Amino acid sequence: MAQTKDNKSAPMAVGGRRSKKTGDGDASPRGGFLRRLGPGLITGASDDDPSGIGTYSQAGAQLGFTVSWTMLLTYPLMVAIQEISGRIGRVTGQGIAGNVCRNFPAPVIWTLVTLLFIANTINVAADLGAMADALRILVGGPGILYVIVFGAVSVLAQVFFDYKRYVAILKWLTLVLFAYVIALAVVKVPWSEALKGLVIPTISWNAAFLTTLVAILGTTISPYLFIWQSSEEAENQRTDRQKKPLREDGSDRHEEFRRIRVDTLVGMAMSNLIAIAIMITTGATLHANGVTNIQSSSQAAQALKPVAGQFAELVFALGIIGTGLLAVPVLAGSAAYAIGEGRKWPVGLSRKPKQAVAFYSVLALSVVLGIGLNFTPIDPIKALYWSAVINGVLAAPVMVLVMILVRRKKVMGDLVVRGWLYWLGWASTVAMAFCIVGMAAASVGN
Repeated sequence: MAQTKDNKSAPMAVGGRRSKKTGDGDASPRGGFLRRLGPGLITGASDDDPSGIGTYSQAGAQLGFTVSWTMLLTYPLMVAIQEISGRIGRVTGQGIAGNVCRNFPAPVIWTLVTLLFIANTINVAADLGAMADALRILVGGPGILYVIVFGAVSVLAQVFFDYKRYVAILKWLTLVLFAYVIALAVVKVPWSEALKGLVIPTISWNAAFLTTLVAILGTTISPYLFIWQSSEEAENQRTDRQKKPLREDGSDRHEEFRRIRVDTLVGMAMSNLIAIAIMITTGATLHANGVTNIQSSSQAAQALKPVAGQFAELVFALGIIGTGLLAVPVLAGSAAYAIGEGRKWPVGLSRKPKQAVAFYSVLALSVVLGIGLNFTPIDPIKALYWSAVINGVLAAPVMVLVMILVRRKKVMGDLVVRGWLYWLGWASTVAMAFCIVGMAAASVGN
């Protein structure tokens, strides 16, 4: 997928400035708003992967409009932790895993990395299963064949596509998410009730609600999102010959931090807008008609048909496929970045396969194992839901490590994170930890 080392033109750093040698435009602030969006936009969109869609659909079906308020609550929290993650990559020139492995004991690192790989692989498996299920709804045929095809396409695209072109494809794929906003427009929604659920928090202190809450937070604030955004910021810096890590050259730090913030604000806003649309749609259709437990993505799509028409079913299926094509590379890629940076291997999607054999091998292994899990009696929606819970449980300790890193001068130099952003990052960490503790306590109590 990479540009070769002797290529005469440096590839574009998504969201940043182009090298003067590229000769194809300027992505500085004068180069246009959309060109400045990159890692944050892709991260936000991949947050609404089939796992997210399955979790938000299950939440809307089970709890109706009473849970959509969580999206307003999580927005500033996820913006803070994602911006901090992006800063780590841009300041240090390494992703979160690379920095963690240099600053914490090996048992801590590899416990978390192993859990991340397992959670991501389960998520990949569930995403591939849901994508295949959705395609089978539209055209029929053998679902397991579609699993293999989708998995193969994801791996081959990452390995052999030119990095700049591949990132551009990922950015265009984010547009598929707006189909859920369109679906919301054709569903009959009691808006007074829906808006009440959006702005007035409703909490039930029982295991079912708290588990759903952790699943929502786990799919909204996930470790693979931190790792991907930080690693892509580092990747973009490496592939731009004009850029150095800000720790070494901070002359444009204000511009770069502003770019990362805008990119993150837009990406996370898009993510949560789509999540709200899914919750309200399923609340107004499935929950309102007594469907409170979704057993498969097929059922979720077909259950919308009688009350929202053929269009809503089509949107659900295409949304699953489109977001899966976006998210599976991010999931597998973040696992490969985490392990590769932890082992100090050459990593990066901009490298040729022969330059980063181990990195691409981990990426391919995650997808291959994900394909293999679909040969077991896996329930796509249940797997999506529980992978979100696993990510929620794993997120808190990873966030603690991130928040410790950003205050170490050894890591960040003079660009340590301070002020409201730092404290909002800790607020996000504490909120995730409290939800996990609450879920565990409620489960024991039952």
